[in-house]
Parts: sequence; structure tokens; C-alpha cells
Amino acid sequence: MRRLAPFLAGAAVLVSWLLGAGVAHGAVVKVGGTEVGLQPRNAQLWDASIVKEPSEEAYENKTVFSFANPDGEQVLPETHIYAIYWDPEDYYDGDWQELIDGFLQRMGSASGSLDSVFSVDSQYTDKEGQRASYNSVYMGSYDDVDRYPPAGCTDPGPLRGVFFPSFEPAERTCLTAKQIQEELERFIADHPKLPRGLGTVYYVLTPPGAAVCLDKGGITGHCSDYVKPIYELLTETKEETEKKQAEEKATEEKSFCSYHAYAGPELPGEAGGPNTLLYSVIPWTAGVLADGHYESVNESQEFACQDGGWNPASKPPEQYETAKEQTKQEEKEEEEKETEKEREERAQQRLLEGPHVQEPNQPSLLDPDGTHDAGLADLIINQIAVEQQNIVTDPLLKSWRAAEDLKLPDGEELSLEATDECRNFFAPSAGGSVTATETAKAGTLYNQTLSGGNYYLDDAFDLAALKLPYPGVPCLPGVSLAPQFTAPDPVNAEEVIGFNGMESDITLNWGTEYEAEGKPEPTYAKYTWNFGDPDTADGPDEVTGYAPGSPPGEEPSSLCEEPWREPCAGTAFHSYHYGGTYEVTLTVTDTGGNTATIKHSVTVIGPPAPSEGGSGPGGGGSGSGGSGSGGSGSPAPQAAAPAPAPQPPAKPVVTVPGPVATAAAAGSSLAKVSRAGLVVHYSVNEQVAGRFEVLLPASVARQLKVKGPVAKGLPAGFAKSVVIGQALLVTTRGGHNSVRIKFPKHTAKRLRHAHSVTLTLRMIVHNAAKSPLSTTVMSTVVLHG
Repeated sequence: MRRLAPFLAGAAVLVSWLLGAGVAHGAVVKVGGTEVGLQPRNAQLWDASIVKEPSEEAYENKTVFSFANPDGEQVLPETHIYAIYWDPEDYYDGDWQELIDGFLQRMGSASGSLDSVFSVDSQYTDKEGQRASYNSVYMGSYDDVDRYPPAGCTDPGPLRGVFFPSFEPAERTCLTAKQIQEELERFIADHPKLPRGLGTVYYVLTPPGAAVCLDKGGITGHCSDYVKPIYELLTETKEETEKKQAEEKATEEKSFCSYHAYAGPELPGEAGGPNTLLYSVIPWTAGVLADGHYESVNESQEFACQDGGWNPASKPPEQYETAKEQTKQEEKEEEEKETEKEREERAQQRLLEGPHVQEPNQPSLLDPDGTHDAGLADLIINQIAVEQQNIVTDPLLKSWRAAEDLKLPDGEELSLEATDECRNFFAPSAGGSVTATETAKAGTLYNQTLSGGNYYLDDAFDLAALKLPYPGVPCLPGVSLAPQFTAPDPVNAEEVIGFNGMESDITLNWGTEYEAEGKPEPTYAKYTWNFGDPDTADGPDEVTGYAPGSPPGEEPSSLCEEPWREPCAGTAFHSYHYGGTYEVTLTVTDTGGNTATIKHSVTVIGPPAPSEGGSGPGGGGSGSGGSGSGGSGSPAPQAAAPAPAPQPPAKPVVTVPGPVATAAAAGSSLAKVSRAGLVVHYSVNEQVAGRFEVLLPASVARQLKVKGPVAKGLPAGFAKSVVIGQALLVTTRGGHNSVRIKFPKHTAKRLRHAHSVTLTLRMIVHNAAKSPLSTTVMSTVVLHG
């Protein structure tokens, strides 16, 4: 309970915020026998009657935020993406397609970047060890010009009139989810080289005027359209107004923005084979704001399929609605005195003042078709981004979801998906303006930059924020991975130094991995320390483990208790025997598989390490002087050799004997030792420093599936072994004592499976002399189950 307290309040605020906002959620829901991952337009139907503010007991019992993949079902490590525009009458504007296709291309080219909402998804894994990695490839787009079939549903909110009769959509229709799937299957059959399988995702997009329904539609149906609000006209009676308001509320509550699903000839339970077809349907839910082809009666702010109007710099929806209710009577009285043109101008002003959509790609000049509607594609882009996250984390609608289905008031069931907790979170903004322009009637905020393109995308949900208190931010625009530790001041040789990697900023610091039998286990970010000390005799030069604490057996130590995973190395201790400057390296790998490194130097005051080789006095060659004869001449005089420089007297070599040491392990019960650790009794004749190592033959380690670093420096002929436990030893004087060497959790668990096992205890110590000599003591201990 104490570990939950730091983030309990923040998580409760998150739930309250979501419920108070009445925002939309994504969910796996079955409607009329069709199961899809749905992005509803409005979540007021799924409100606080379903999810209540959690208590600490609810957290303890895991009844809240129990978002998991208990069976390790598949996620997608890579996706190849096709965009299919089903648009027989060419009503999908070319500038819309250009923006959407450009986004898909940039999303692919930016793959692997941590500065993206998609990078957060790599925390979601499956039992095969795959991650929902940010790795997408844009394969291109295609216009499907097949004629629409006869309408299979009733559009509850069709377009109401156009300015130009020649533009009247002859193919304005309502398509069912079944008709969409059948057309996609037919399209792929007509292009037999198009791939299927879990590595490929198709996005099917429909233009304005082509609604999509999961059922028969109409006022009570689940459709992409809804009855849009119309500002009251004088010709309306009170009864007509109330009827329209009721229809608007009913259709908006059940309408949706997009969905994803899969198809294939596989038998139930066999989905995921090479014939599986993954796809997402993205209807046109951006409205026709600033589109000059449609009469203003169709214009409305479609922020429900974007940020819900909840940008902090704009008026919140409920504030806007409250203000509208308070002034409704006054406005009605004023409208009775106004002309139709004046009423229309008032409606346009409301669009600018109230919550409005954000279009970072709206043009400053006229579009090719003479309007300012190109930025509407930004709303569609956000839906693609949301569905992409849901597809890679839940491709077959049975992977990462809420642990239990929620019951809806009308009897339907739903399970929340990865984008649920952060739907309508877009902070922080990276640029643009929240103020609506008069031409597009939309702001220009953006919070993502992918390969030079600016986009306004929902934040991604970091499950680790509900498991660990730091950094603890649940809704993120990207991932942080910044290893950090503070190097100590200059220290003396033999002093114990602490290195604190818990200073690091790691977004993905909690996750799930699966054991061989498929059981999910929590995991944490991994820390690897290299102390830059290859000649150390005080312990390993490199240690690896998880947060928090230090490697087990270190003195001093910070025990790695439940629920943390062993071994721990978020912090580490080390001591240097020789003076010098050492480069300490910390490498952190987060639960998404991302890795980063930082290095700092440590100055140690003390005697330098002895050189490995020496050079003797220099030697010189000798030669004979030449002689010559000539006449009565005599040999030329030779130059006298210089006198050798005086040499100081050689210092006597003083040999300091190595310490005298003994060590023996106590106990013979394998169960007790694996649980409580191996007790070692030792004695030394003087002050020493060093380490204990518990060795297991490598052949036995393979049989028991025990892992550990390979033991180095073993005597010739000694069997290859791995180190499965260790402890540092630093004494201030000689004497007798004991130490307990605890094994990592996974090692202890594996040892208990053995009937008996023979371990080797190695003790390596050196004294405090300037040129110390080491003493190694080895003994064996046999443990029985």
C-alpha cells in the first residue's frame, strides 16, 4: 500500500478529469455480432456509472487500471501500411489526401524516434518477446473507384444541401461495416500481389457524404454521422426544437470516429495466420467547416473526434454549454429581432469563440478549390494515429485491454484499449496558436513534429506511470530516456563509493515480460555499470540489474525486496585499490528496449597501479677502431669514451607476503540456502579487501537454466563455471567473522529444482600494502534438497 500512495492521488485525478470531461474512449465492443476496436465520438453513455473514482483498496485489489495482456497475446513489432480511399465520385479532396499520405510517410520515416507518441507503445509486449515497436513503413495509397453498393444502413446525419447543383453527390450513401470489409476483400483479390498477414495494415477512408454504420443505423444506430446541432430558427416550434435536441443527443452518444478490426478465413481461435487481414476504417468525421462547397447549415465544430475542445487555452465545452444555457433566452429574444443574415453571422461568431478544432496544416492561402478546408485532414490524421496505436497493441482484439469487460447501460460490453486513458490529452503544445482563424475557423496548435511535419495527435498512455511514482506522468507525447548519476568528489583508494542511477529520467521504467510457460512477470528498466577498473580485486568491474537498490551481497547493501525484481543495480557501490582517474559508464535499457549511456570521471587518490612490464638499463654495441698504414705514420688517436654517469644505489626489493585467509561455507540444506543465502565463515590475519564468489559448473547451470557471468581466472583444469552469487569484503583488521551471500530470486528458484548441487566458494583478498599480493582460497560445499 505504501508504494501506491505516491501516485494514487494523481491517478484518481486522472479518472475524475476523464469522467468530468465526458470525453470519448476507445474500446473493444461487439455491436450486432460485429466485434471492433471502436473510437466513440462521445463517452457520456459510458460515464461514472461504469468507472468510479478509485480507492486505495481498489488499487490493492487490482480492480482499477487492471490493463494487461494476461495470456501474452500477439503485438505487432512492425507494420506495413496501405491507405485505400474508397471514393468512386472523387469527393476526397486531393489536398486532404496529400496531407494524410504525407503523415503516413513521415510517421514511417521517423520510426524509432523517442520524440513521438508511437514510441510509448514499445512497453507493450507479448509472450514471444515482441514489442509493439515504433516501426512502420508507408507502402503507398490507392483510390478505389468501385461503385458503392446499395445503402445498407440509414445515415442519421446526412449532408444538408450544397451550393452547386453539379456537386450534388450522386453516391451519397450509408455503408455497413460488413460492406466495408467485403469491398476491402474484393479490392485485395483484384490486386493479388497485395499482402495479407499480421505485418500489413490497411486504412480504408471514405469521403464526406459516405457514412459508415456498425448496424442498420438511424437515430438509434452506431454510425460515423450523427444529428448535428442546428441553431434555432424562428420557424421552429418548441416541440420541433426539443425533438431535434433529443435526436442530437441520442445519435452523438452512439456515434463513433473510427474503428479497427480483422478478417480472414481462419477458424475461430486460429486468427493471426498468413491470410489474416488487419484493417481500420476511417470515415470522414471532420465535418465541412470552411468548405465552400457546402452550405453553412452543415458547418459544426467536430472537436469530439479530435481533442474534445479541451485545450486549456480555449473554453471548455461545459463552460460553453453553461454560458449558452444562461443566455439562451436573451439570445432568442435578440434573434427574433434579427434578420436571417444577422443570425447566420451570430452562429459564425459562436464557431470562433467556442471550443474549436486545431488544424496545424491549414493553409494561409486559398486551397486549389478556392476554400480554406485543407486543414480538416488534421482531424482524420489524429484518428489514424489513434488506431495505429490500438492496432499494434491489440491487433486481434484480445491482447492489451482492460482485464474485465465493462457493462453498458444498454447491455453492450466493452474492453478498453491502449489509447483509452489519454483520449483528448494533447499537452504540451509545441507550437501554433489556439486562436481560431476567420478563414478556417480553427486553431493551429501542434504537439508532434515527425520528419519536419507538424501534427496534433493524442498523447499516449504510459502504463508505468500507474505502477511507479517517478516520473509518473500517464499521458505523454513521447519517451524520455536520460541516464544520470552524479560523480563523487575525489576519494581515497579503498574507500567505498556509491553511484546513484536513480537520478535518471526513464519514462518506460516498468513493464511486463513473459516466462517460458507464458506467465506474465513485472520487469523494470535495466542498469549496467562499468567502473572502468579492469584491475580490480574488489568485485566485478561491471554489474547489471534493475531498479532500485544495489547488487545483492554488496557491503553496504540496499536489499532488493518485493515487488522489485532481482538482481538490483539502480544504485551500486565500488571501491578502487589504485589511484588514478577512472571513467564510470552507466547504460540504461528501458522496458521498451531503448538504450542510452552516460559517462563521468572519478578521481581516486592513492598509489598508482604497478606497470605490467619494465625496461632495464640501456645497452650499447661495441666496435673495433680501424687502423691504417701509410708511410711512417702512426695510428690516429681515439676520442676518450665519456665517463658513465653515477648511478644511485639500488633500493632493496621488499616483498610483502599476501594475507593469510581461510573460508568455509556452512549448511547443507539446499532449500534453506536458496531461501536465506549461503553463510560463509572466514578468518584473515590482517586488514584486507576483496570479494567472495559462489561458482556453479556451467554444465549444471545450463541444466537448471541458471544464468550468470562466466568466472574468470580459474586454475588450469578447473571446470568452466558461472558466478551465481557474490559479496564484497572490506575489513579494518584481522580476525574471524561471517558473511551471508544471498542468491538472486530467479537463481534461488532454479536451485530449488535440483536434488543436490555442488558449489565452489572462491575468496579473493589482498592486503593494504603499496604493492599488494592477492590470496585466493577455494572450497566446495555440497547442498542437498
